[in-house]
Amino acid sequence: MRNDLNGTSGKKATVVIAGGGTGGHLYPGIAIAEEIVKQLKDVEIIFMGAEKGIEARILPSENYYVKLLKTDGFVGVSFKKKVAALYKFVMAFFKAYAFLRGLRPNIVIGTGGYASFIPVFAAVLLGIPTVVQEQNSVPGQANRILAKFAKKVCITYENSLSYFPKNKTILTGNPVREKILKADKAEGMKMFSLKEGRFTIFIFGGSMGASSLNRIVVDSLEHLTELKDRIQFLHQTGEKDFEFVRAAYLSRGMSGTVAPFIYKMPEAYASCDMIISRAGATTLAEITAIGIPSVLVPYPYAASAHQEINASRLAVSGAAMMIKEEDLTGKSLADYIQTLYNDDNLRAKLSRDCMTFGKPDAARKVANISIMLIKEKKIFFRKGTPVPLPKPGVQ
Repeated sequence: MRNDLNGTSGKKATVVIAGGGTGGHLYPGIAIAEEIVKQLKDVEIIFMGAEKGIEARILPSENYYVKLLKTDGFVGVSFKKKVAALYKFVMAFFKAYAFLRGLRPNIVIGTGGYASFIPVFAAVLLGIPTVVQEQNSVPGQANRILAKFAKKVCITYENSLSYFPKNKTILTGNPVREKILKADKAEGMKMFSLKEGRFTIFIFGGSMGASSLNRIVVDSLEHLTELKDRIQFLHQTGEKDFEFVRAAYLSRGMSGTVAPFIYKMPEAYASCDMIISRAGATTLAEITAIGIPSVLVPYPYAASAHQEINASRLAVSGAAMMIKEEDLTGKSLADYIQTLYNDDNLRAKLSRDCMTFGKPDAARKVANISIMLIKEKKIFFRKGTPVPLPKPGVQ
């Protein structure tokens, strides 16, 4: 039986998605994978990521195979750690090159993060078509370099266009998983043991948690005692702050669920009435796709202040509330919560305006571009025998 994608009898199309480290780089990759599987049917998806990244925990449970590389980031670390990271980088590159040369994929899609650069660059050297997907308004150095060699660059924000070659850059939006769009509120309430009829506040500071935001939330509780029988919290704390935050809720008699990490984000979104969060690009893509009223507290040390730039786009249009961490106190955060709790019209306006920024079809657009490139490039590595495709799990 002939496969029209690659002209090779009986051979599945193989797609490698490289990226991770944090959920902000991983989840767009999962969204793209889901859409490619929906469109191609007969396709094998392989992820490549970092050994220390969130992908090692998430992808096996999503039934995807992930090839993990021993890499570390270079930014914001000591000189000694930079040297160690450089050594790991070189070793990981040779492993990635050998893996891709044996696997013979039809395309490699990079979704950012330090785990993305090595596989995408190795693919470029092997002549494999590549796509770079940039989530932030101000791209990182890795994607700026890779974009010079990639076949296509998919961007989230129009103002990112100035950083990339215009002839191959396409505004697609940031891919969002289909589960985010279709999650059921009743199922979410049950999953997180939340009480029906209570105003639900979902708090998270990214996949690793945010200690400074956690402390401000804890400080806000003393100003919310009048509402404690009418509100409840769903709070992702990160491992380090879990016990501290959980104890604070208990001591104040507040209801809800506290967890170090929330794996079921679609149901978490579906169950809440408002969000307090950082302003990572993937978080904002998910919030705007479904229209959740939000208080955004950008991470103050994000590269090129990209989180503040991301959040400002929504705030100046009245699609979200934004406050810098340096200006936020427990009292002011409690005021935001009380304002949104008391004003149904404001919440409805925020939700409506928020959705005007959403691009729920972004995953489909990136998948279409990738499939187009697969069809253009018929066969790779005519010499040699490919390695067997691996089963889901971690190598």
